[in-house]
Amino acid sequence: MRSDLQWGGRFTHAPDADLLAFGSSLEEDLPLAACDVRCSLAHVEALAGGGIVSAGDAQALREALARVGEEIAAGTFATWARAGAFEDVHGAIDARARELAGEPGARLHAGRSRNDQVATTLLLYVREQCQTLAGLVRSAALRLLDAADEELAAGTLVPGMTHWQHAQPIALAFWLQAWATALARDARRLDDAERTARRSCPLGSAALAGSTLPLDRAAAARALDFDAPSRNALDAIGNRDAALDALHAATRALLTASRCSEELVIWMTQEFAFARLDDRASTGSSLMPQKKNPDVFELVRAHGGTAIGMLTGALATVKGVAQSYQRDLQETKAVVVGGLEHARTVFSAFERGLGYVRFERERCTARAAVGFAVATDVADALVLSGLPTRAAHERVGRAVAQAEAQGRELKREDLQALGIDVPLDGAGSVAAKRTSGSTNPSEIRLAIAALREELQS
Repeated sequence: MRSDLQWGGRFTHAPDADLLAFGSSLEEDLPLAACDVRCSLAHVEALAGGGIVSAGDAQALREALARVGEEIAAGTFATWARAGAFEDVHGAIDARARELAGEPGARLHAGRSRNDQVATTLLLYVREQCQTLAGLVRSAALRLLDAADEELAAGTLVPGMTHWQHAQPIALAFWLQAWATALARDARRLDDAERTARRSCPLGSAALAGSTLPLDRAAAARALDFDAPSRNALDAIGNRDAALDALHAATRALLTASRCSEELVIWMTQEFAFARLDDRASTGSSLMPQKKNPDVFELVRAHGGTAIGMLTGALATVKGVAQSYQRDLQETKAVVVGGLEHARTVFSAFERGLGYVRFERERCTARAAVGFAVATDVADALVLSGLPTRAAHERVGRAVAQAEAQGRELKREDLQALGIDVPLDGAGSVAAKRTSGSTNPSEIRLAIAALREELQS
């Protein structure tokens, strides 16, 4: 085992190997490796800009770090790092850069603590993950809008439900647009988290009080595309707000996916039979030959709960951390990294699974107006005729109760008895809607166009 720690002069004994392993976060940190190289390259610019290292040493450091970046991309660095006894990936990269650069490598860590290094690297990782996940969320939303266009052209209707009871007829495109709208909000939350992670650069804050070396912090911030260097070193090294915001945004996106998955799973039961899943996205039973299960959406639903647990764990860990860096934040980092990786994997499966959903158009449309789903339209017509709202509600309620007792839906004769005439079919009900944002097909078209423009911009 190779042990190349970044500290040791103060100590008379080597670390207990088991306790060192307990404190190591190398495996959890490996996804951060490429971001750490970017952070270290920016620190080289801060060193060079402050005249702390010569131009030659700066170039040697850049070349060594570029080589480490290539090894990370090729997958060989992880093997090299695992052969040692490192506390984290940051120390492993520093050690590899020293090995490659020779004497100039010993100057890389000047004016830098792992405290500001970790804080900066995590922000770089959060930015990348937010961009990737937001792209997946937008892709899922656009997939739903494509399906909405198809179902709008086909005139497919579906029962709009509250409390899982038939409420009012709606266009299936309206349902699809609703989920796409929710996903657009999720993408915006991820964008906001990414912007927060770009606002201020902790690099150069050193351990907690800044550095006596004349680091060019502005050069480092520019190199990493931050808006500016952080204003308070003590806050900067312990600040994990952007990471927690990103994990919250990712969790919210998974909760939307979970809710949509729940509805799809129910719609795929024989009792509903509103949708079916292509064989390529389904699984079977080892015992029951007839089974065809929507496992992908059941798993997405389950992973929503896992995401909540990760977010809660990260928040609970941070709640007791004082200013400055405390080792508790190592656990927060691990949960954020694991949580964002988890969210990306799950949402990728959700987005892909949506492409295999097919809707049973005839059945959906046939069921859209049953269960007295047009009763609200009848009551609205009475209100338009001048009847007070409560009186209209009561009269239609009595008509529904009478029809239900006779085992039938509302009929034209019921409307004649009430002195009104409205469509009793789903298509007529949908077309009669007048408000913006409603299930009226013309409103759906406008909403889809606006949402598509937002998602694609």
